[in-house]
Amino acid sequence: MQAANSNATETIGTRDFVTVFVGETMFGLSIDRVHDVFIPAGVTPVPLAPPEIVGLLNLRGRVVTALCLRRRLSMAPRTGEGAQMAIGLEQGGETFALIVDGVGEVLKLGADTHEPVPINLDARWRDLTLGVHRLDGRLLVILDVDALLAFDTQRRTAGAA
Repeated sequence: MQAANSNATETIGTRDFVTVFVGETMFGLSIDRVHDVFIPAGVTPVPLAPPEIVGLLNLRGRVVTALCLRRRLSMAPRTGEGAQMAIGLEQGGETFALIVDGVGEVLKLGADTHEPVPINLDARWRDLTLGVHRLDGRLLVILDVDALLAFDTQRRTAGAA
């Protein structure tokens, strides 16, 4: 299978991933990047923020930027009223809350199930993905947390060109 980007080179030993869901799609986040799992409450909208930014929330006394994974991945708006979950991530000294539809289990996965980013993966996801794992009829898409949280920098660079 052809790789779609060069991010897909980390396959030594086993790695732990926290699984999260957006709709029926299962994504994996490296466990060493996850600091908290919580139910987001009291989100304050931020005027003129990019659409991915849901707002700000208070997480144990810290102001945290809440980012909607569904919007970040250009997926259809959420239907239904179920409770959402949030994953606390740190990037560059700042804390972010990644809003997802649900949180699954922690999976320990090895190189035997890892594959590079498929060439036919949605183009909007390719630069945000490190690879995939095929698991008993399901596909786990491994997200690149650095790329996921660097959206503002990418937009500024594109706007300057």
